[in-house]
Amino acid sequence: RVAVVGAGVSGLAATKCCLDEGLEPTCFEQSQDIGGLWRYTEHIEAGRPSLYPSLISNTSKEMSAFSDFPFPEHFPVFLPNALLLDYLRRYAERFSLRERISLGTTVVSIRKRPDFATTGQWNVVTEAGGKQTSGVFDAVMVCSGSFSEPSLPLHCFPGIERFRGQYFHSRQYKHPDVFQGKRVLVVGMGNSGVDIAVEASRVAAKVTISTSRGSWLLSRVFEGGYPWDMVSITRLKSLIKNSLPRALSWRLTNSKVNKRFNHTNYGLQPDNSWLVREALLNDDLPSYILTGRITIKPGVKEFKDNSVLFHNCPEEEPVDIVVFCTGYVVSFPFLEESIIKVENKHVSLYKHVFPAHLQKPTLAVLGLIKPLGPVVPVVEMQARWVSRVFKGLCHLPSQSVMENEVNENKKNRVKWFGLTYDEVLKTEWLIYMDTLASLIGAKPSVLELLCTDPKLALTIFFGPCSPYQYRLGGPGRWEGARQAILTQWDRVLKPTRTRVPAGSSSSFPSLLVVVGFLLLLAAVIFGF
Repeated sequence: RVAVVGAGVSGLAATKCCLDEGLEPTCFEQSQDIGGLWRYTEHIEAGRPSLYPSLISNTSKEMSAFSDFPFPEHFPVFLPNALLLDYLRRYAERFSLRERISLGTTVVSIRKRPDFATTGQWNVVTEAGGKQTSGVFDAVMVCSGSFSEPSLPLHCFPGIERFRGQYFHSRQYKHPDVFQGKRVLVVGMGNSGVDIAVEASRVAAKVTISTSRGSWLLSRVFEGGYPWDMVSITRLKSLIKNSLPRALSWRLTNSKVNKRFNHTNYGLQPDNSWLVREALLNDDLPSYILTGRITIKPGVKEFKDNSVLFHNCPEEEPVDIVVFCTGYVVSFPFLEESIIKVENKHVSLYKHVFPAHLQKPTLAVLGLIKPLGPVVPVVEMQARWVSRVFKGLCHLPSQSVMENEVNENKKNRVKWFGLTYDEVLKTEWLIYMDTLASLIGAKPSVLELLCTDPKLALTIFFGPCSPYQYRLGGPGRWEGARQAILTQWDRVLKPTRTRVPAGSSSSFPSLLVVVGFLLLLAAVIFGF
């Protein structure tokens, strides 16, 4: 018996993967419906993520799909939150997950049983309709997400206590009407912050974004008009990037992102640009800066009664409303600190999943990671691995080996990403996916396919690393994986070629495929 906490993306994937392995999952969801982050409600519910109705996915449907369940071909390439929720409901229906989900049920506590050292079992206390129930479970998957508890460090903003205007955390934002005719300051430059600033600028008198470190900015529409992630996340590009010296690799990356526009000229150039940064995705910000709708300023130095001072800027800026886009706090109120300790706003887990110190590997955390790419395939891959560990088909190394790896990875992430509250959660998407896929025997072999199915091998190596690749073989093999890979560009073009026939196409001309074949042979020779 497996207890799954939460019925968002991670919880649905966990429930489905448990069923695939013949386990008995029970998924506890405190709200009255599935969907987690992607279920919009006009009112803000305690303990649940809150999104604004205009939210659109930052990753394309082909790269964000569950690996054995493609999005409908008529869905747009980037998805409004309502359609993504619709997809999750279709997924739950297709794999009969609903009967495994207890809605309106809050997990109150999860504690080790007295005989945990031998059984690995847990006492799980839940509450529904004011009544508490206790149950014994052989394993637990924590899928409660990390976007429910806002981080609002007001102590970091001198003078905020005397500021007479309005201020709130981005979690409370729903509609831009509140900004009508106001002078708005957005503190923080994550994706939500930029989205809110863009929406506010259409009705506000003035909008300013304050960022202490800047950011790279990408558009959803990338080279050739194709989705950014389908062009950027390929095995060839990953091989090249990770074969080059890190300094050279990121110099090329910096040059690439500056090709569309010079970030310095727009006030966006990241500080410490040699560090790996998660790029922002926004299609409007550059033009809104050019047209004066949005101004970029440094970090906040001090708030006054009706204004703000920025670092290195002597003039005060009048402000009516402040939106703090300062992220979220990771917390597990139903777990004891001895099980999962939140330190410096992050948790140290083996491969971002397992607490390394437990005597039995029967508790896992899904989704507590910031991959530089689509999240849905990552949490699904975590669920596939975890369910096989729970079943005893995959084994973890010794506690000391796991702890050493956790500490070493933390050091590397400080070196590569810098140390802020969430940087240690970041990881390279393709490397992480391949690592977990190798643990369950589902990593595709380009070399083997080159001998048996050259067309598929070339598509996998040079084309987007879509999730279907991880269903070609091994446990959980899906018969439709090959066809899904070969038709992925058709599903991208279907909703956009609405005036002309949507014939088969891809982003790679035939000549490049021929050249690519030669490059692939070279890669084989050099030990790929």
